[in-house]
Amino acid sequence: MEMIRFENPPCSNVDNLLDSYTSSVLNVLDTIAPVKVKMVNNRQKAPWRSEDSVRAQKRECRKAERKWRKSKLQVHCEIYKEVLCEFNQILRGEREKYFSKIIANCRNNSRVLFSTVNRLTNPPVSLPLELISTSKCNEFAIFFYDKVQGIKNAIISTTQIPTLPPTRHLELTHFTPVTGKTIEEVISGLSSCTCCLDELPTRFLKSVLTSLLPQLVQFVNISFETGAFPKALKTAVIKPLLKKSSLDPKVLNNYRPISNLPFLGKVLEKVIYQQLTYFLLSNNVFDTFQSGFRPHHSTETALIKVTNDIRMNTNAGKVSVLVLLDLSAAFDTVDHGILLHRLENWVGISGTALNWFKSYLEDRTYFVEIGNCVSDKISMTCGVPQGSILGPLLFNLYMLPLGQLINSNNVSYHNYADDTQIYVSLTAGEHGPVDTLCHCIEQISLWMQNNFLQLNSDKTEIIVFGPQTQRQSVISHLESLALKPKNQVRNLGVIMDSDLNLNSHIKAITSSAFYHLKNIAKIRGIVSKPDLERLIHAFVSSRLDYCNGLLTGLSKRAVRQLQYIQNAAARVLTKTRKYNHISPVLRSLHWLPVTQRIEFKTALLVYKSFHGLAPKYIADMLEPYEPSRALRTSGRGLLVVPRVNNKHGEAAFQFHAAKIWNSLHEDVRQASTLTMFKSRLKTALFTRAYEN
Repeated sequence: MEMIRFENPPCSNVDNLLDSYTSSVLNVLDTIAPVKVKMVNNRQKAPWRSEDSVRAQKRECRKAERKWRKSKLQVHCEIYKEVLCEFNQILRGEREKYFSKIIANCRNNSRVLFSTVNRLTNPPVSLPLELISTSKCNEFAIFFYDKVQGIKNAIISTTQIPTLPPTRHLELTHFTPVTGKTIEEVISGLSSCTCCLDELPTRFLKSVLTSLLPQLVQFVNISFETGAFPKALKTAVIKPLLKKSSLDPKVLNNYRPISNLPFLGKVLEKVIYQQLTYFLLSNNVFDTFQSGFRPHHSTETALIKVTNDIRMNTNAGKVSVLVLLDLSAAFDTVDHGILLHRLENWVGISGTALNWFKSYLEDRTYFVEIGNCVSDKISMTCGVPQGSILGPLLFNLYMLPLGQLINSNNVSYHNYADDTQIYVSLTAGEHGPVDTLCHCIEQISLWMQNNFLQLNSDKTEIIVFGPQTQRQSVISHLESLALKPKNQVRNLGVIMDSDLNLNSHIKAITSSAFYHLKNIAKIRGIVSKPDLERLIHAFVSSRLDYCNGLLTGLSKRAVRQLQYIQNAAARVLTKTRKYNHISPVLRSLHWLPVTQRIEFKTALLVYKSFHGLAPKYIADMLEPYEPSRALRTSGRGLLVVPRVNNKHGEAAFQFHAAKIWNSLHEDVRQASTLTMFKSRLKTALFTRAYEN
């Protein structure tokens, strides 16, 4: 593709610059690939059947068949069978290659892998034909708009709760101009998903990036310089997605809006995201206990912190009360004026940089697309853009005062995006902390009303942990306050019960893992063994590993249930019979058993906390061992093992992590890089599992 030149001289208006870029791209496309009308056959053909080798062998097969039918000779029949057998082998090989390519390219994209397996094992689910119309698109567009406006209009602003912004020593007044190398790195790192509003398919844009790079650099830098986000990139394409295949497709409330934005807008956002994140980290703006959409933070680290606190409280003979707060469409009701105030007064953004965010938020629109039908455009007056790169980060900044408010009540808390959990500990007969917790919930509710966020009291859940004898008196007190504790709750994807034995969670993992394993077994004959192993890791091993840092100290019986899943996966992969011994098979696959996988995750978090690759709250749980006088153990990177009184303390992360870490050889603990540590750790745990 030739170097694209702007039709007009470079200008300082980003909208005009984008228009010039668009028209130049379209002119080149019209020259080298003019639009043509073509009849499309609706009958879907397996993609691997179009390969040259398959088509050539198919011709040979038909030739042999015609010869046999004409001569009726047995020898020609045998030749036909041989050619047909070769055709089937080639067809299977090309089919294997096709799925192998998909699995290899999307091994880190579970959504694509799931849709691929689902397409092979289940009939496709399509929207009813009556939904594919312009009128239905408009109906969806208005429904999604009214749903958000209904929530926002129901929120009644009340007395303001004072929260003082912290003093900032740094200010972000403008964004730094970028070079071609930066843009190249950003674009190569972004997903190749294409929006229907893009002039060029994303994969094609990446392949001709060298020709487009000078114009893209100028476009980004003009946007930064003028503090303006192009209007053409503020439109989102919404596609309704049925929440569950079992739901009625004719009911609009059964759909969730899936948003897609123009690719060039994501490029701009990613550059801003990098510079803003660097500023936030340098100025220590992030809430320590906000784990959503932050580097080195995850749902697992958040849950490890909360469960560790609860287990250590139980170890001390205390009861813990945990409240999970639920918000309704929190990202969609964010008030733009309040968000800009947060950016200016809580973050320290001003000048051209603040103008850029103002331009980014205002005048946004969306339309609904179903098939080839689209709705009219609808204006978005609130909320952070769905499907955007900056949206989750901006929401975190919007929620900054909430942490200060909860802290002022001496209540522990943890946030993951819009999921907030608050908790207190108390001794038997003590009611003060519960009353404080209730007062804190009231203040949170008022704060959310003032910030146009709706706290959904019907979905807010309470659970009590601690010794069985003491738990009941706390539950009775909560019930007297019209609060109804539950025996188990789902917290960031993990089912937590009052005893923290996680039996219900393990049961859910077992059910989900065997469902996916059953589907994978159905397609075992059409994918290669390496690809089958990739699918097993994507759908089964990932479930065994999700938040397995919480499984420290569980009973052998509980861990054995998870081991059954891994054993079954190994049997599917290797076609091992049901009653054959499985340990040699696991060893030949070089798979760590479940117990060692838990230890691997725990030790990995310890190593990361020592090297600034884990949240501060994880590092704060771990105390390096410093002997009172010089000993041989000095400087060996050991941890203090906290004293515990019962099995709850032994199951706490800070106890289990210290024990596992101290049991590792010094060569493993002192690894200089993360990659080296992982390699040495796996070798050590593998040896421990199969050779002892």
